[in-house]
Amino acid sequence: MTRPEARRTVATAGAEIAAIGELPPLGVVPPEMHAQVVRPGRYGDPVSAFQREVVPTPEIGPDEVLVAVMAAGVNYNNVWAARGYPVDQVAVRQKRGEPEDFHVGGSDASGIVYAVGEAVIDWAIGDHVVVHPGVWDPDDPWVAAGRDPMIAPSARIWGYDTNYGSFGQFARVQSHQLLPKAEHLSWAEAAAPTLVGTTAYRMLHGWSGNTLQEGDLVLVWGGSGGLGTQAIQLVKAAGGRAVAVVSDAERGEYAKRFGAVGYLDRREFDHWGVPPRVDDADGQKEWAKSAKAFGKKLREIAGEREDPAIVFEHPGASTIPTSIFLCQPGGMVVICAGTTGFDAMVDLRYHWTRQKRLQGSHGTNDAQARAYNDLVRKGEIDPAVGRILPFQDVPRTHAEMGRGQEVFGNSVILVGSDGPDSGRS
Repeated sequence: MTRPEARRTVATAGAEIAAIGELPPLGVVPPEMHAQVVRPGRYGDPVSAFQREVVPTPEIGPDEVLVAVMAAGVNYNNVWAARGYPVDQVAVRQKRGEPEDFHVGGSDASGIVYAVGEAVIDWAIGDHVVVHPGVWDPDDPWVAAGRDPMIAPSARIWGYDTNYGSFGQFARVQSHQLLPKAEHLSWAEAAAPTLVGTTAYRMLHGWSGNTLQEGDLVLVWGGSGGLGTQAIQLVKAAGGRAVAVVSDAERGEYAKRFGAVGYLDRREFDHWGVPPRVDDADGQKEWAKSAKAFGKKLREIAGEREDPAIVFEHPGASTIPTSIFLCQPGGMVVICAGTTGFDAMVDLRYHWTRQKRLQGSHGTNDAQARAYNDLVRKGEIDPAVGRILPFQDVPRTHAEMGRGQEVFGNSVILVGSDGPDSGRS
């Protein structure tokens, strides 16, 4: 996706680069900025793949906005970007004609508008905003035809598929990505949840025929993490009941703080991963025994003999067989990632005969992002901030996330903000 008529008129001659935790005068854009940068020669462990560098401040096109980043959220997608796997994002963008040989990631941001393209009419310098991650080409025929833009061939995730995300002092965004910041939240709180929250909203409300309904039972994998805590709150807000899957009691109690009616400790069961082959009768029997015990515990928590209408998935390889097995007939397993692996196995006997749906979900469109952000601004959704970290901890927190150590709520990096509580109105 080529940006039309990129320009650097936003940079101010003689402007000095600001220190992390500080801002230049409103609307004054230095030609360079500090950023946490990934380069192909460093692909691998995020702790060494990310390095702090000074890079050019991004150019913007007519329909784009330059945002001074106050705080940035951390998501698993930039663990992948740091590894260069499963996609070498720098190589992909260079094939599309982009010149940069580096990646500035980050798909969540709160910040202040510092410059707008000449075609932008909805935003002005000084506006306080958050950024949703859905990016697409407005001239894409799919989009022009009025179809869901997040399914368009040009659809991308900002700060993962695109450069100049939130791990720099200035971020380049398409104007439609911007949403008004919730006034009651600090910069750090506002930066935390948008990617996971809008992703969860689309997963639960975006698929006709299996949208979340009042009273629905929803099984939420990873219920203590950033994505899971947002899903649990969205289920509760819609009048449903969420049961979390976690790895210990402390994480389970954390999930209950956000509205889960109970939790399952996955360590109490041993049937994870690919089940034994169908012709292995003894193996199948043992697998089914553990899977049924898992389902029995779920029904006990739910308080009635009921299977989940929706299974909220993202681990992938280790959990998909169980998710398909437990989902109610006509229900949906909806998945947005594969943090335990991409080669998941589906036992089609439980899939076609009980007419279940396995639905992929990715990102957000504008309407879904606005609906989610409205709930945040009303105070109905908590950002679930787990910890707030300084700019130099971008490598470390991604490395910890990649090792599965970082599981409580959302992690946030301070960029332009001078403290964890600044930014509330």
